[in-house]
Amino acid sequence: MQAGWHWAGGIQAYLVGGGVRDLLLGREPKDFDIATSAHPRQVKRLFRNGRIIGRRFRLVHVTYGLSVIEVSTFRREPSQRSDGEDDEDLLIVEDNEYGTAVEDARRRDFTINALFYDISNFSVIDHAGGIEDLERRRIRVIGEPQVRFREDPVRMLRALEFAA
Repeated sequence: MQAGWHWAGGIQAYLVGGGVRDLLLGREPKDFDIATSAHPRQVKRLFRNGRIIGRRFRLVHVTYGLSVIEVSTFRREPSQRSDGEDDEDLLIVEDNEYGTAVEDARRRDFTINALFYDISNFSVIDHAGGIEDLERRRIRVIGEPQVRFREDPVRMLRALEFAA
């Protein structure tokens, strides 16, 4: 059985992203997200209080009291285009390709947001060098910065926010 917290049926899941980063920095997280091997419909079946959202990438919002927990399926880099067009800018326009926890970490924006917390053994899993970057107080993009910022220009503002 793979590492990670397991739901019914052996579904792998981790706390991931900013909540993990904030805990490591000694800050109170504003929210927690979960990344899982379960597809959105599987998550919805597990949680009656879940709602599938999103067009480009399907997520499940699970309400718990006044809180909303965002549950995403592990993603991977999209396959090469098969329509014959030359897509030299590499922008992601279709993102519903599922993958593994490692592939998901490599798809995230910054190394400090690619940290996974395994509640089954209280460990942090770092596939992208985020712990070292936190220690060095460094903001580093995963992948090619020009491509990542063109995919989502808001990432530039997020980088400034983290740096501040």
